[in-house]
Parts: sequence; C-alpha cells; structure tokens
Amino acid sequence: MSAAGEFGSGEFGSGEFGSGEFGFDDLDLEWLRAKPGAKWHQHPERLNAWVADMDVPPPPVVLDALRACLDRADLGYPDWGYPRPQSPATRVFAARCARRYGWEVDPSEVVDFCDVVQGVQTVLHLATLPGDGVVLHTPSYPPLWRSLRDMGRRQIDVPARVDAAGVHFDYDELERRLRIEPAVALLLCHPHNPTGHRFPVDELVRLVQIAERFDLLIISDEIHADLTFDAVHVPIASIAGAADRTVSIHSASKAFNLAGMRHAVAHVGPERIRRALHELPDHLLGAINLLAAEATVAAWTDGDAWLDAVLVHLERNRSMFAALLAERLPLARHRPPAATYLAWVDCRPMGLGDEPVRAFRAVGVELSDGNDFGPLGAGHVRVNLATSGAILDRIVATMATAEPLPPHH
Repeated sequence: MSAAGEFGSGEFGSGEFGSGEFGFDDLDLEWLRAKPGAKWHQHPERLNAWVADMDVPPPPVVLDALRACLDRADLGYPDWGYPRPQSPATRVFAARCARRYGWEVDPSEVVDFCDVVQGVQTVLHLATLPGDGVVLHTPSYPPLWRSLRDMGRRQIDVPARVDAAGVHFDYDELERRLRIEPAVALLLCHPHNPTGHRFPVDELVRLVQIAERFDLLIISDEIHADLTFDAVHVPIASIAGAADRTVSIHSASKAFNLAGMRHAVAHVGPERIRRALHELPDHLLGAINLLAAEATVAAWTDGDAWLDAVLVHLERNRSMFAALLAERLPLARHRPPAATYLAWVDCRPMGLGDEPVRAFRAVGVELSDGNDFGPLGAGHVRVNLATSGAILDRIVATMATAEPLPPHH
C-alpha cells in the first residue's frame, strides 16, 4: 500500500478520480482535520485551501529515509564539517541542477539556510541598506514584500497585468523608473507566487539585461522550480551574464511537501556575498536539522517518480478547477497557473468587494486573502489546488454559495 493509501478513503474516497500509485485522490477529510499543521488545525471546521502545503503525504522515499535515520539511533552532531558545515544536500543540489536544468553549479558555492525567506533576508541584510531600492514583481508572496518593508528597503514595483493570454510585466516602464529611482537589487519570485507565472527564457534574458544595465544584485526565490507544467524551469542564474550577480535560493519544501522540515539551499554566485556570509558569526543563522537534510537528500535523489506523478495530479486539478469555476462561478476571472499549485482568482466581477475571502469564509472555505499580496490583490483570492479531486470539487461547490457581506465598520 502507498503511504497515502494508509490513511484510508474516508468520506471522499477515490471514487471517480482513482487514487493512483501514490493515492493522491485517496484523502480522508477527518484525517486532514486532525493534523496538527497550520493549514487544517487553525480552521478545522472549514474546507482549507489557503497556506501552501499539499494535502497529500510526502513521498514514501522521504518517509523511509527519516525512519532509517531514526533506526540508526544517532541523532548527535552530524559530520558535515566545522565551523561552517555544508549538509549533504548542497552536493545533491548541485548534481540535481545539472541533471534537471542543465545548470552547472559549483557545490562549494552552495550554502544551507533554514528556509527560503531566511536566505532572502540574510542576503538583503548583507548586500543592501535601509532606503535602498529593491525591484519586486507585484502582487507578491507576502514574506517578500514584508521583508522589504520591515527592513526599510524601498520597493520598486513591477505590476502584473493578467489576461486570457497570460501574465504580463512592463519592463520598458521598469527601465524608465530605474533611471530616476535607483535600485540595488532585484528580488525575484521565480516561478511567481501568487500568479503562477513561469518566466520564459526571453523574459529572463530581459531581466538579466536590466540587472546588468542598472547593476542590480538578483535574489531569486526558486522554491516552486519543480512545479512547472508547460516547460522545464530555467534558473535565472543559468542565463548568460547572470551567474556572478545572482543568489538562487531553492528548497524541496513545496514540490515534495516538506515545508515543516525548514531547509533551503542557496547558490551564491557573487563572491562578495559569499565572503560576507563567511564573515558572519558562525552560529548567527542557526544550523540545519539532521532530519531536514535527510529528507531533502531523499527527495532530490530518489523522489522524481513521486514528483512526476504529483505533477500529473496537479495538472489535472488545475484544469478541473478552471472548468469548475467556469461552470459554478462564471463571473470569476482566472487563468490556470503555468507553475505552482496556486490559483489566483479575480473575484471583483462577482460583487464580493475588496475582501472576497470573507464571503467564502462565511460559507466554510478558507482561502488566502488577496490583500495579503499587496494592493494589486484587492478583490482576489489565492486557492490551493494541491488536494484530492473530490475535495477540490467540494471547495468550488461551496465557494459558489457565497454572497456579498456587509463592509467592515
């Protein structure tokens, strides 16, 4: 039996969807509601499609690796070097980049972080100063724009325009703005959260040209790199001219559902940033958990069969969600994501006001509030599609019962 199948079919079962090899459609609602994690524990009475965790269990190879580590009964200090250790995941990451993306990475230039946002904030701290301009595509994953706000950096927006043809950013306007409003860094979310945009090669080339022209450090959050549907992910650091000015931060957490393991790695291209990291006090950023590194290594070494299967499942869910919206919420505007398992839905034509999340919450569905992603998120919600087909069907059916609520007073 697969790891997912161990949890039973419960209320939804596999039904018309079929559980498949890994049981992605074999989810039990009561099991989900009993989990202690934030996604279901905070709102157990609702259908939860908000925080970016998958509902399916992690790959069996990861669970097996963790059990094997516990069976060895050695949870002491790992032998990863001292005083600045590199977990085995740094070497596995370099090998995976070559195999999956055709991107050659020097393992000695890869460092561990406890999560992607720690890596982003650390590089911002080392390479920028309060008041410095940082370019950011908007709407934005909340921890990115909040990092800029909390660290006193000046945000220079590249606003998205979303239509039936895709997600568009005006780089001519960005260049005009940079001529009068200098910046020192570009903070990129690639693929983009929340719009699900996958930056194609020509767009990455344009971004690198802008970075060269205005001497911008590129900090690229590539946590969703393995969750692309239409083409293989292209790391921005693999674009000509980018490597020496780019810090690329990756993690197994999204693609393999390991967010609670708290582990990320970064390829640090600029020598000055590597030197600055080395000069930090050796315990300032904490240390990587032994089990987190074991999970990452297992996922990146032996998890591709599971990843291939979950991508098929997610691709079906994104098509299914689009069809269900068209049928049950025809006024909602939505373009299926080219990457991630997150759907960005414009609810403004539905008359639900600037906070449609309130109307959906009132009928029993918890979504991510578009306003958390910045001003462009007003009237939007972000929907997590990484669940079973039956639960996704029920989520949309319940959303369709929402009605406008009185405004806040």
